[in-house]
Amino acid sequence: MNIKVFEKLRSEGLINDTELAAVKTAEDQRLFSLHWEIKTLLYLGVLLLSGGLGILIYKNIDTIGHQVILLIIGAISAGCFGYCIRKKAPFSWEKVNSPNAFFDYALLLGCLTFVTFVGYLQFQYTAFGTAYGLATFIPLAVLTVSAYYFDHLGVLSMAITNLAAWMGIALTPFQVLSANDFGNERLIYTGAILGVLLLSLAFISARKNLKKHFAFTYQNFGAHIIFIACVAGMMVFDTGWMAWFAFMAVIAYFLFQEAFKERSFYFVLITVLYSYVAISIAVVRMLILTDDIGGVYLGLLYFIGSAIGVIVLLINLNKKIKHARV
Repeated sequence: MNIKVFEKLRSEGLINDTELAAVKTAEDQRLFSLHWEIKTLLYLGVLLLSGGLGILIYKNIDTIGHQVILLIIGAISAGCFGYCIRKKAPFSWEKVNSPNAFFDYALLLGCLTFVTFVGYLQFQYTAFGTAYGLATFIPLAVLTVSAYYFDHLGVLSMAITNLAAWMGIALTPFQVLSANDFGNERLIYTGAILGVLLLSLAFISARKNLKKHFAFTYQNFGAHIIFIACVAGMMVFDTGWMAWFAFMAVIAYFLFQEAFKERSFYFVLITVLYSYVAISIAVVRMLILTDDIGGVYLGLLYFIGSAIGVIVLLINLNKKIKHARV
């Protein structure tokens, strides 16, 4: 409430002193929302509980025993899922609000402990043998179902992360991941496939109205993953980098159009920045071919001029988006 507005009204004689005093009293006694403070504390509590259990288990592993640890983790996960199943609202493809403040954090704790349970089971007892893809696919399936069944964006983010882990293990040789060879060509292809898949899920979610509010999360992960894969392809591939540049141009055009349609400056921003990185890589690659000192000077001039151009472009695009919203 803007007190200065009421003071101006009082000076113009539109309200009297009693009414102005009542407005000031109402403003001074207005309740302060602790919504985000409480949510932050609850999220912190879940993280501290998960971390505390991990430290407790690590320091007492010899006395507690692996079976007891698995039993405790499984009991916590089952208890959290049981509570959420009892309290959840009926399923709908529309947005479903949580029944209470504790519900989201119980679900988050249940999912975290379930992933820990499966990981512990595989690490300690190799329950899935060398089928590492299966050890990541089971959490992926549970998290995906939970995200839709309970309508939780945080769990959806965990499911997408597990999808990336599963695709990395299933489509890329395990030796590549264990050797941290992130410049491997197959890993780049895997990232591109994952990015296209997530962008497709975002498109379907928004157009078919299937948990439409999930579309932003899918598009956010998908855009970053596919842009990073394209940039990596331009840097790693010596002969096919132009194909990656063309592919990225198509994706950037699509996302740019969608961002303007949704009036989202965030996706306009990341599309422009990633596109600028790709164009800069292309310029540097072509300048290197000149093998001349003049190419170095042209490169310096390009980066100075293009950086200014990108800033001006973003300012103008932001104005256009704001004008379109009015």
